[in-house]
Amino acid sequence: MTQEKVEGFDELDGKIPVMDKRRFNADGSRNAEVEAAAAKPAEAVRSAAETALEAQLKAEVERREAAEAKLVGVQAKFEEAKASIERETQEMRDRMKRSLEDRATQAQFNFLLTLLPVLDNLDLAIQASKADGSVEHLRDGVIGTARSFEQALASVGVEAVPGAGSDFDPEIHDAVDTVDAGPENAGKVTEEYSRGYKLGDRLLRAARVQVGRA
Repeated sequence: MTQEKVEGFDELDGKIPVMDKRRFNADGSRNAEVEAAAAKPAEAVRSAAETALEAQLKAEVERREAAEAKLVGVQAKFEEAKASIERETQEMRDRMKRSLEDRATQAQFNFLLTLLPVLDNLDLAIQASKADGSVEHLRDGVIGTARSFEQALASVGVEAVPGAGSDFDPEIHDAVDTVDAGPENAGKVTEEYSRGYKLGDRLLRAARVQVGRA
């Protein structure tokens, strides 16, 4: 009797597997419905795992997109704040510049206004010299003009440096020459050739002086 090959025969160990009647029909063919039903749980498990992975991937994508959108929003706000600060800074610079220009113009205006009395005194001296050519009247006019000019300088903070009789100071005095003097005048200014002036702490011009020596 020829031994027919039984489907499912394990040739490695010679064992004939027990035939699951549920998976075979009466004629020995496989039951497709039973096998499909048996395969469903594994497929269902795979589908659940894949679904979980897909959900995680979707959540990760959404999280990343939300982070990118937030970053874009933060960057836009930063650019807006930067532009606003630059605009405000430029406006402040413009205001300061205009303020300084206005102050400089006003200072010039005020100084020129103080010089007008000097010009008035010069005009008066000229008119007086035409009516009376005496030296005394001319001298009085020149003195009045000089005093007016000194007052104009003082009004803007200009003051004369110490002259004759003061101690010689090389910071504010320019020694033109020296002269023999007693011990009480040694190192002192004995004569002033041209007056020096300061504006606050700044020296406008040093006084040209003569200095006594022992």
